[in-house]
Amino acid sequence: MSHVLIECVGWAATAVFVGSYFFARPSVLRSVQMLGALLWFAYGVLINSSPVIVANVLVFSAAAWTLFRQPPATDV
Repeated sequence: MSHVLIECVGWAATAVFVGSYFFARPSVLRSVQMLGALLWFAYGVLINSSPVIVANVLVFSAAAWTLFRQPPATDV
């Protein structure tokens, strides 16, 4: 893959990550964070960087867990 395309993946990941801060609804915020983490993961694979890969697997996992966990039961 060309250097320019790899750079584009990195810049797209940056844009999605920064854009995630403009969403107020937690479900949308987490979904956008997951997309950003996937892009960063792809970038990490393309540049062969284990820290970038692992960090974004963790970010994706945390965002997915908080998005899909069951809300706590409320006492009535």
